[in-house]
Amino acid sequence: KKKKKKKKKILIMKQEKKYKILLCEDDTNLGIVLKDFLENHGYEVTLERDGRLGLVVFQREKFDLCLFDVMMPNLDGFELAKAVREHDLEIPLFFITAKEMKEDIKKGYNLGADDYITKPFDPELLELKIKAILKRLEEEHNTITENFEFKIGIFNYNARLRIL
Repeated sequence: KKKKKKKKKILIMKQEKKYKILLCEDDTNLGIVLKDFLENHGYEVTLERDGRLGLVVFQREKFDLCLFDVMMPNLDGFELAKAVREHDLEIPLFFITAKEMKEDIKKGYNLGADDYITKPFDPELLELKIKAILKRLEEEHNTITENFEFKIGIFNYNARLRIL
């Protein structure tokens, strides 16, 4: 008797992108708690406790989103945001701060903030805001990519990358 060989089914799970967040927060306890919270929700988080160190890390690595406190030593969050915007106009940037004066909020948005969150705040709501903006950016990126790809007979051409 011949034994039938069973075909093994291989399940390939789509690996979701692990977004990288730069968190600059000088309050050690809040920084650690927020870092742990975001990491537990699937994000890769780099925590810096000073604006100057945050800028060095930003220039060295690629991030998908920035979360900055405003009042930090050596380089405040507003100056850090200004420097980040000189390098990257598109990266989502949130301020998380105790500064709740109208002028501070306006300054944050004028520097290119996508959101300005005052302390204390609910981390779950922050995570929902992060998820929403990253999803929207991913959809925009996919749309842009689709608009640059053309099928020409048996060939695929990407006009942006100039690859046939």
